[in-house]
Amino acid sequence: MYKQQRYELVESLRLKGISDELLLQAMIKVEREKFVSAIMKPNAYKDIALPIGYGQTISQPFTIAIMTEALQIKKGDKVLEIGTGSGYQAALLYQMSAKVYSIERHIDVYNEVLKKFEKLGIRVHCKCGDGTLGWDQYSPFDKIIVTAGSPSVPESLKKQLAINGRMVIPVGNMSSQTLKVLTKTAPEEFEIEDIPQFAFVPLIGREGWKE
Repeated sequence: MYKQQRYELVESLRLKGISDELLLQAMIKVEREKFVSAIMKPNAYKDIALPIGYGQTISQPFTIAIMTEALQIKKGDKVLEIGTGSGYQAALLYQMSAKVYSIERHIDVYNEVLKKFEKLGIRVHCKCGDGTLGWDQYSPFDKIIVTAGSPSVPESLKKQLAINGRMVIPVGNMSSQTLKVLTKTAPEEFEIEDIPQFAFVPLIGREGWKE
């Protein structure tokens, strides 16, 4: 039913400069309408953020595409996602043949997304907890993606990134952030690229915003 809209969305992302074929093919295959509520399904392929309840959103497709492209995902990458949310971002990474580890802070969101992954056959390692502390048990990670805005880059996440690994995280104040793309060049050294003007829900936790 939404196949044509999915293709049209991907073509619009190409026109905006997204060129990662692995990502674009994943966005064609992953059905975004299955990650939003029934009332939001008609808007699933508009390039806008949509509410998913509990004060959370599913980011607009262009934002998701920019963040994922910046990660430079390769098949087999071990990826840590902070903020499972609707599960759409994790589903894309899984479709791109990454090994996905995802942390969700909100227990109700977590329980819902677990059911969704099981129903759709998406195999993602999930846990409910403070995403700012990462998941040390499975570190180091080739890639880390943070889908909520943080006042700074959590030190725990920096430590859990593999050498030559990449992290994408929005950093700024509560209303506006700059997307920071970090490449770990040595145990305590990072190259940082900035992509300005984004707005995400706040990253809550010990090394993020306080509730």
